[in-house]
Amino acid sequence: MMDGCNPKILSGTQTGKLAQFWDGARRGGPVMAAVAPFGILFGVVAVDNGLNVSESVWMSAALFAGASQLVGMELFGKHVAPWMILLSIFAVNFRHVLYSAGTGRLIKHFTPLQQIVAFFFLTDVQYAESEKQAEQKKPITFVWYMGLAIPLYLSWVIEAYIGATFGGMIGDPKAIGLDMLLPIYFLGLVMGFRSRTNWFPIVAASSVTSVAAYFWIGSPWHVTVGAIGGIVMAVVIAKPLSGRETVITLDDEPVKTVKDVQ
Repeated sequence: MMDGCNPKILSGTQTGKLAQFWDGARRGGPVMAAVAPFGILFGVVAVDNGLNVSESVWMSAALFAGASQLVGMELFGKHVAPWMILLSIFAVNFRHVLYSAGTGRLIKHFTPLQQIVAFFFLTDVQYAESEKQAEQKKPITFVWYMGLAIPLYLSWVIEAYIGATFGGMIGDPKAIGLDMLLPIYFLGLVMGFRSRTNWFPIVAASSVTSVAAYFWIGSPWHVTVGAIGGIVMAVVIAKPLSGRETVITLDDEPVKTVKDVQ
């Protein structure tokens, strides 16, 4: 015994948290390879637009914003008006308003500080995997969440360094099809939710409106328009649910379900 605590219990708790962390890291493994060309590409673009290696790496570390970094850097290099840069980045990132609303309900049991950290690391992958974890009735603990987030974050920062340092030696990713890795991964994530009610009409509506917006309005607005198209379809065809179950996930506690009173 040590300070009134059983060492075996402490050891079991630590082992459980380690398992949660590695489960999150394992879930993020495939996307690390898919994102790598884009992380490296940002480093190349940043240096081409006047940043040095340190500034390129710091930008990736401070923002961790994926496509927004590429859009912003490209526009900075073209001396576009600041308001246009902000508007373009808003269009790319509008989906994160939806992500934060969806993920927020799953991490209510996090402490305020943990929630702040969690929202900083919120990405497309983080949102999708959290939804999948909840759908499988598995606990979403802070340790699991960070196990998914930290490897993705570190790889993104390292890739920016590689691109900024060795960018001149790297050929065009499109020439060998690397640019298709990320779309394929996200297609797999979307297909993973196909058992949900009304999945097909919502995805179809989002796809059609996104493609139409891409040709009629242009990038990056097709991302926002596609999301809105899917939301509108979901609202139109949604039916009120009675006896709905809400998953409550607490760190180191079993999953509980509570019947909502309609």
